[in-house]
Amino acid sequence: MDIRHISPDLAVSGQIAAADVAELKAKGFRSVVCNRPDGEGGDQPSSEEIARAAEAQGLEFRYLPVVSGKVSDADAAAFGEALRELPGPVFAYCRSGMRSSTLWALSQAGTKPMTEILAATQAAGYDMHGVARRIANGGKTPTDTGDASFDVVIVGAGAAGIAVASSLRARNAGLNIALIDPADIHYYQPGWTMVGGGVFAPADTAKTMGSLIPRGVHWIKAAVAAFEPDNNAVILDGCRVVKYDRLIVCPGLKLNWDGVAGLEETLGRNGVTSNYRYDLAPYTWQLVQDMKAGRAIFTQPPMPIKCAGAPQKALYLSGDHWARAGVLKDIDIQFNNAGGVLFGVKDYVPALEKYIEKYGATLNFFHNLVAIDGPAKKATFEVKKPDAEPTTVEMEFDMIHVVPPQVAPDFIRVSPLADAAGWVDVDQATLRHKTYDNVWSLGDVMNAPNAKTAAAARMQAPVVAENVAADIAGRAPVAQYNGYGSCPLTVERGKIVLAEFGYGGTLLPSFPKFVIDGTKPTRAAWFLKERMLPPIYWRAMLRGKEWMAKPEPLSVAAE
Repeated sequence: MDIRHISPDLAVSGQIAAADVAELKAKGFRSVVCNRPDGEGGDQPSSEEIARAAEAQGLEFRYLPVVSGKVSDADAAAFGEALRELPGPVFAYCRSGMRSSTLWALSQAGTKPMTEILAATQAAGYDMHGVARRIANGGKTPTDTGDASFDVVIVGAGAAGIAVASSLRARNAGLNIALIDPADIHYYQPGWTMVGGGVFAPADTAKTMGSLIPRGVHWIKAAVAAFEPDNNAVILDGCRVVKYDRLIVCPGLKLNWDGVAGLEETLGRNGVTSNYRYDLAPYTWQLVQDMKAGRAIFTQPPMPIKCAGAPQKALYLSGDHWARAGVLKDIDIQFNNAGGVLFGVKDYVPALEKYIEKYGATLNFFHNLVAIDGPAKKATFEVKKPDAEPTTVEMEFDMIHVVPPQVAPDFIRVSPLADAAGWVDVDQATLRHKTYDNVWSLGDVMNAPNAKTAAAARMQAPVVAENVAADIAGRAPVAQYNGYGSCPLTVERGKIVLAEFGYGGTLLPSFPKFVIDGTKPTRAAWFLKERMLPPIYWRAMLRGKEWMAKPEPLSVAAE
């Protein structure tokens, strides 16, 4: 038997024999459900045979036959009733396990999130996307999908989504474009490091979403529940369905705060903060100002994360304040990094190491934060050094700046668009999906091996816009993305190491060395970060004005 667990209370498999029931009893099952009609296959034991074997083992048995490919709403309701009535755990079977899994998925709709249902069945090897609309509709067959249809649908109205919508409009003002996002507020997230360093005010990093949606673009203020790329459809919460000719996916990533035990309960108090959240960045600055002595820990989780330099930017700006305040000598700064290097592009490491030395920070590589006790002010790290057994260490703190683990959003990870790791699977040059020709992705959610930064999205948006416009015109892709990303490393107030690089760590500076030498801390780079980049973001990038972001022709790669 190939027993596959769907939930703690249910496992499924294909057809079983009467002789298998004793093994089910031995494995702890207390009930058996048959979802395969008698006589469906020539070598199939009857339900009565299985029922007698179950009775002999002291197991409950229920016969709920379902014709293959015809799972009705009543069937799903009966299966849900059986799960409630029968002693568990329950074992259900059909020819392959698919019908039993489908019945479970539909019976759980309305009580469990769709992403949880899809993830559970996917993990067991059963794809439920064929009934996604029914799951979204509470397990019942929709009578009226109320479809809307657009030339281009963009999922996500963050930096990538609004930028690519504006770039598309600039190329073809006649396109019927929909932008799907439930948020009321749009944030300039690169500014949160500066908020945590006392440079920017929080309000400077937020604007209403409605004020930024490009003119002529339809804003659908809703959350996405699932994708049906074979049907060119996006399913929204509530089972509304949006159809598209072309789809662009850029909802960003998910900050997995509950990936660290005890973290959510203590965020924003007990000295626990993070610049990765709008409401917490001011608390970072408050803690830095109030701290006169003690231990400050700065953490960095495993890659990928958005803006890989942000964890240490918080350290540098904090260290700079403590140095200016004359208390640095009394503060023990620890940088606990789950990775094995200070920064992924070696050309920038020497300059950064000098600041680590300047602030007297201790580098602890291969240290990943797994638990935190805020009231006790203790953090637990799993230490996984190469060629060594994993260990755990506990460290006390007075202040801790936490960067949460980061994953693709749930509705992406369980979708047909995702790769094995859960990210949208694209060609790294054209940003077109590897399986679905009318789907593109950009920003933090796709799987190209680039840094996840707003600067990367600024370069990706024109590439996707060019290639979508070319596809609409019946042409092959014309633009390529070179992996560009930028990380302005705020090493002290007034100076920045401007890291700019592409695929493979290739340096891609935007300015001549005599203007800004990115491998060294410069005041010019600080001026760029503090004064120029915010207006470039709000007034250029989000409005389709592609300043210093001209797409590179795809032919360059082939030559």
